[in-house]
Amino acid sequence: MVEETEYNEDNIRSLDWKEHMRMRPGMYIGKLGDGSAADDGIYILLKEVIDNSIDEFVMGNGKVIEVKIKDRKVTVRDYGRGIPLGKVIDCVSIINTGGKYDSRAFKKSVGLNGVGTKAVNALSNYFEVLSYREDKAKRAEFSQGNITKDYKIEASTQRKGTMMSFIPDEKIFHNYQYRVQHVQRMMWNYVHLNPGLTIYFNGEKFYSENGLKDLLTSNLSADPFYPIVHLKGDDIEVAFTHAKKYGEEYYSFVNGQHTTQGGTHQGAFREMYVKTIREFYGKEFEAVDVRQSLVAAVSVKVVEPVFESQTKTKLGSQEIEPGGMSMKAFIGDFLKRELDNFLHKNSTVSEEILRQILRSERERKELSGIRKIARDNAKKASLHNKKLRDCKIHYNQEGADERANATTLFITEGDSASGSITKSRDVQTQAVFSLRGKPLNVYGLTKKVVYENEEFNLLQSALNIEESLEGLRYNQVVIATDADVDGMHIRLLLVTFFLQFFPELVSNGHLYILQTPLFRVRNRQETRYCYSDEERQKAIADLKKPEITRFKGLGEISPDEFKNFINENIRLEPVVLGKDSRLNDLLEFYMGKNTPDRQVFIMDNLRVEKDAVSYTHLTLPTNREV
Repeated sequence: MVEETEYNEDNIRSLDWKEHMRMRPGMYIGKLGDGSAADDGIYILLKEVIDNSIDEFVMGNGKVIEVKIKDRKVTVRDYGRGIPLGKVIDCVSIINTGGKYDSRAFKKSVGLNGVGTKAVNALSNYFEVLSYREDKAKRAEFSQGNITKDYKIEASTQRKGTMMSFIPDEKIFHNYQYRVQHVQRMMWNYVHLNPGLTIYFNGEKFYSENGLKDLLTSNLSADPFYPIVHLKGDDIEVAFTHAKKYGEEYYSFVNGQHTTQGGTHQGAFREMYVKTIREFYGKEFEAVDVRQSLVAAVSVKVVEPVFESQTKTKLGSQEIEPGGMSMKAFIGDFLKRELDNFLHKNSTVSEEILRQILRSERERKELSGIRKIARDNAKKASLHNKKLRDCKIHYNQEGADERANATTLFITEGDSASGSITKSRDVQTQAVFSLRGKPLNVYGLTKKVVYENEEFNLLQSALNIEESLEGLRYNQVVIATDADVDGMHIRLLLVTFFLQFFPELVSNGHLYILQTPLFRVRNRQETRYCYSDEERQKAIADLKKPEITRFKGLGEISPDEFKNFINENIRLEPVVLGKDSRLNDLLEFYMGKNTPDRQVFIMDNLRVEKDAVSYTHLTLPTNREV
């Protein structure tokens, strides 16, 4: 008989705000991460500080923001009004304190709950705030939310504004580092949404004149069929085109906040765009045909927006303002007026859109037969799919808790690798999909191959992304292959598959490469896992007479060891498209026919690395790597 635990007043505990944030950081900043993903916690901290500066700009104060990141220390300086000197400490250390509760001062701001900078303060080992106002300055320093230095108000000749600096706490953010590409993308989003704003990030200037049109231009990964359509109205801005690619791709924003998971505004745009197009052409096109290959950006400003989490990545507001017009009606009226007028005035664009719809319709009908068979097979397989070892929590699951962000699908090669991961995974959030050998090179092929190829069809079904990314079942799709030539080739083939048919999976930051150790260096006292030859050399130097093992494949790592590499300390390398990348050009070069240009590239970049360590120390010899 289980002994009953006593439950009384002593079991009830009230946490200080700092304790609660540090104990449950996911409630405030989403997943922690190590900086490999764009929505990891360290970027949320940065965003929370910058958002305050953006709100100042929106209110007409301060056209320049300076951001510096050096040695993990982040500094943000704006030239707005500056925090009232008597409330500097309160604004960063007393929960639910801020100036944005008063809609007269901040009508349509992002930060409305008075939590943002307090979370940054609580989750930082070092935090500094400095306000310049009325030729005076007020400064304070904190550690883990606790004030360490309270400086007196002093005279100052500095321009008015606010400066905040912080160093994320390594006790909470393990082995983290800021990735330049993620910060740069954040800066570009800010300036695209705020024309006239200038941001300097480590000295690099970010500026935009044309708003969402510039954003779409810089993010297009394939050639457009027609020039970008750019429409602006009161509290709404839209830009879109159709590109030579599969799928749909959206960039949605609310009050300048990048809603990476969409929300009511993105859903309303998708629905009302189809409705407007149908009415303009007078035909009941299928929605999938209207939106196929659509790349769009939509930004709205909402009074007192309601987000589905503190990280503000998904809008939940059904109305444009409390008691006002519905989101669907607001966006629908705008598109009916502005888009309909534009199409009437620009016959070249309207003809090209019609051609794109008809192309999509024709391809869909050609695929209908094979798609039906493939779907039936996928449904049968889903009941007893030997390739998929599923997890219990899914990213698209209604009512899922913060663990939904941790949902991961490992795509592995062979039974041995999948067996190791399956035995060591977290069954709540980690699933495994096992490949049989090398997948097909799909470059230049049509989407027909996705349904004809059993593995690709089952993978598509497992991810639930056939129609759009909205149903994605795993937040992280991780390619887990051996770190040898064959493994690299499989990585390239899988990346090609996703870029060819589901590029939005990549552009939205869901695709990763798993980094696993190449060597195990150990003696009787200590074991170290090394991810590079440099780490191995250091381990050999630090440990006396070590035993060194080279892992040639994932299957050689025991499940007991493997669990150490896919837990909270997992090392993931994100697959990121460059700012000016064109998918067709990239895929043609790397996966197309063997051209002289590619041969020259290979010869120019061929490297042979020789092992400089004496083999007498090794239990397994090290192969030469190319």
